[in-house]
Amino acid sequence: MEHPAEKQRGPVVLRRGNRVEPTTTDQRLLDSRGPSDWVHTDPWRVLRIQAEFVEGFGALAEVPRAVTVFGSARTKRDHPEYELGRKLGAALAEAGFAAITGGGPGTMEAVNRGCSEAGGQSIGLGIELPFEQGLNPWVDLGVNFRYFFARKTMFIKYAQAFICLPGGFGTLDELFEALTLVQTKKVTKFPVVLFGRSYWGGLYEWVKNTVHAEGKIGDKDMALLHLTDDVDDAVHMVEEAYEAWGKTH
Repeated sequence: MEHPAEKQRGPVVLRRGNRVEPTTTDQRLLDSRGPSDWVHTDPWRVLRIQAEFVEGFGALAEVPRAVTVFGSARTKRDHPEYELGRKLGAALAEAGFAAITGGGPGTMEAVNRGCSEAGGQSIGLGIELPFEQGLNPWVDLGVNFRYFFARKTMFIKYAQAFICLPGGFGTLDELFEALTLVQTKKVTKFPVVLFGRSYWGGLYEWVKNTVHAEGKIGDKDMALLHLTDDVDDAVHMVEEAYEAWGKTH
């Protein structure tokens, strides 16, 4: 299933030759260089930011129990990781969980595809980027964001677990943000699963043998990370955490 090249600009979709802007909304907000007229326009941006939160909350408020899955947008469809993502998405759907991804191509598409094909609720939260990248065609419920911080709130707020497939800086960012939120008890009973021992093993060992060994994190913090190669094992971890969470709510 293919779709034409497109660019997301918040809730707006630009396709087939529409002008691609050289900067993004996030960049224009955070980059203070340039003319001083930003002093006069920033207060109005608050309304746009507010609108993104309202739109996201409204779209996702009735989503059933869900799992956020992250991974590389660069994974090709013929790569073994794509098939693993597809199997994971299907397994989550069969266990009664919606699958939330960044809505992009690669591993995100694989998870959305597996979930959708298995009859689950496949959710994609897109972001405005300086290059063309629309929501993948397997997203059943999609929300597009201009601001990373609004989007990241939705990834956490509506999920009961977080699974990281092999990925780059974006995946690492979400991984450590999730760990920090659990560590500081901003969210509770939120398992963080690293899927792929050969990919994540080095990071896991560094956290264990350096960060933990030097006392920068405690035993409970180390226990927040779960490493696996097995789809059923990952889903089982999610189910166990959800059941434990349900007993306290």
